Amino acid sequence: MFAAIGLLGVFICVFGSFVIFGGKIGIIIEALPGEFMTIGGAAICGFMVANSTHVIKQSLGAVKRIFPGARFHKKEYMELLSLLYQILKTMKTKGVLAIEQHIEKPMESNIFNAYPAIMKDPFTVKFIADYLRMFSIGVDNPHELEALMEQEIEKTKHEDLHSSHAFQTMADAMPALGIVAAVLGVIKTMASITEPPEVLGKLIGGALVGTFMGIFLSYCILAPIASRLKGVAEEENQFYHVIRAAITAHLAGYAPQVSIEAARKKVPTEYMPDFNELEEALSAIS
Repeated sequence: MFAAIGLLGVFICVFGSFVIFGGKIGIIIEALPGEFMTIGGAAICGFMVANSTHVIKQSLGAVKRIFPGARFHKKEYMELLSLLYQILKTMKTKGVLAIEQHIEKPMESNIFNAYPAIMKDPFTVKFIADYLRMFSIGVDNPHELEALMEQEIEKTKHEDLHSSHAFQTMADAMPALGIVAAVLGVIKTMASITEPPEVLGKLIGGALVGTFMGIFLSYCILAPIASRLKGVAEEENQFYHVIRAAITAHLAGYAPQVSIEAARKKVPTEYMPDFNELEEALSAIS
């Protein structure tokens, strides 16, 4: 919600103040088609040159994450901690073989399906199942498993940040493209140097719109989008650190309750359930 309000506020503050203090918005509107073709067209083509097909598709898909933000909130973290507790408790009391059917076919597991918010994210389900499966193939060193999980988490974060980097690169290029558009406008103006002052003033004003649009699009639109996408990627990445903390604590020999408490401490403060709230949820798990 705040992202949408902020974006709307940018347009109101910039263009509203221009009009209030006597600016003629018609000059900007008249120059926009040509400036957008020069600046926007060049930026989009440069974006296509600089990024792979995968990153381009990922970036276009990531735009819809600007307004809702990260996928994981308190509900998802509560379900994640409850799911991990139920799995770890089963392993502690009945052995690793008791969860084999659940980790081999998690989509058919009654344990996993008891937590619909987690089941909506196939990567999370696969991530949990893959590393629980490590127990059955003899990985019993908590440091080795933690290192493996950390590598995959960092790889996921690196890939999720591609969209942010792509938009930031475009934002960095916008002011220069605005200057390019302005210079072209000045060249056009110089070709009409014999025209009366009112005509030259209009041409010069149109040329300056290019510089304005480059800076405006860079610092008011694209750079905030890049920053927002980076924040979303980093926030979502923390979800997997919670899983890592629970599994490695269990492998180190801690009781399920202690392992889950170690994982709870990894939950972002905004979404972290307090100790009593989580204890109440866990006590309801058979």
